[in-house]
Amino acid sequence: MSNPIFNTGAFPDQFSEKKRERRRFYMNDQGVTEQSRQSPSQGQPFAAQYGMPGQQAGGAGADQLNRQYNLPDAAGSQGAAMTYDDVIRKTVTSFAVVLLGAAGAVALGLVMPGAIMGLALVAALAGFGLGLANAFKKEPNPALILAYSATQGFFLGAFTMVMEAMFPGIAVQAVMATLAVFGTVLALFKSGKVRATPKLNKMFFVAIIGYAVFSLMNFGLVMFTDIGMFGLRAGWMGVAIGAFAILLATYSLVMDFTNIQEGVEAGVSQKYGWAAAFGLTVSLVWLYIEILRVIAILRSMAE
Repeated sequence: MSNPIFNTGAFPDQFSEKKRERRRFYMNDQGVTEQSRQSPSQGQPFAAQYGMPGQQAGGAGADQLNRQYNLPDAAGSQGAAMTYDDVIRKTVTSFAVVLLGAAGAVALGLVMPGAIMGLALVAALAGFGLGLANAFKKEPNPALILAYSATQGFFLGAFTMVMEAMFPGIAVQAVMATLAVFGTVLALFKSGKVRATPKLNKMFFVAIIGYAVFSLMNFGLVMFTDIGMFGLRAGWMGVAIGAFAILLATYSLVMDFTNIQEGVEAGVSQKYGWAAAFGLTVSLVWLYIEILRVIAILRSMAE
């Protein structure tokens, strides 16, 4: 599955808008300022640091607020809070599985070249279903997330193998471009120059819905006619549509980074690191596919 419409972010929708309510709840009548709370990178819930009676993260007061606003669980006294290192470890694990799936597709393609595209289609449909399951689950499921990574990896490996046979060197170009975009977005986000905002998020989801409808219609055109906009003959119109999709995937990364930062600051439970890893995997897979497709169209036009 490469459609980002299933990337709902690392946490429930209400989290971004309501997390400040929980912070004010923790600070109520305690005489503690927002600036004095512990650094988010240390991964300790704000309330737990100051030992607030009845309002510690995971305590009865926090649980009541979590249920009211459908917020992610805070780490309890016996649990651990999500940290940036934890998200990195889980994301690396997810992408390691993606690479293993891609390697399996390449190995199988060398042995059974005639069957690889059919198997890739099966993997894409399986990834579609797993993406839906992961996106709409209230609690992250590591097994389902890694299964999604494996199926997506298989599809990416097969798709990349076909493109590489047609345009030698395109895989390296797409990987380098994807890493460049990811690194640039991360650097800008870390510097505070880019952030996801409610207004941009609404525009993003409207654009995603339109792009998803277009993609389904175009898939039918590519399968049964020769006029689809995603084919190698799409020309500059295909490049323009691909560039728009790359912008959407790039903003999806910004949303992922924002969700992760907010989750760490609020001290949500460590289990949500898997949800963050899933969001990043969806965004990067989508970004890579769109970049690969645009490069293929440009190279076909140059021949």
